[in-house]
Amino acid sequence: MNKTELIEEIAKKAKLSKKDATAALTAFIDAVVGAVAKKKKVQLVGFGTFESRKRKARVGKNPRTGATLKIAAATVPAFKAGKAFKDKVNK
Repeated sequence: MNKTELIEEIAKKAKLSKKDATAALTAFIDAVVGAVAKKKKVQLVGFGTFESRKRKARVGKNPRTGATLKIAAATVPAFKAGKAFKDKVNK
């Protein structure tokens, strides 16, 4: 499902216009990205948690040449699915 299909699904289920569904989805994404960028957790009970995690520096390998590379430490976004979400998927 891509963003357009998701907007159509939201519009249908929430009985909104596509314009309103687009605005709602955009606002949700902006709010989550903004919070995670500020190192805050966004926890939606039953759905999951969006957060930022620190990844340590490590040594990697270039698959073409086999040469070793130093990969810098980074802060990355992460999502952990909630129990209800996992149960629904595994049903």
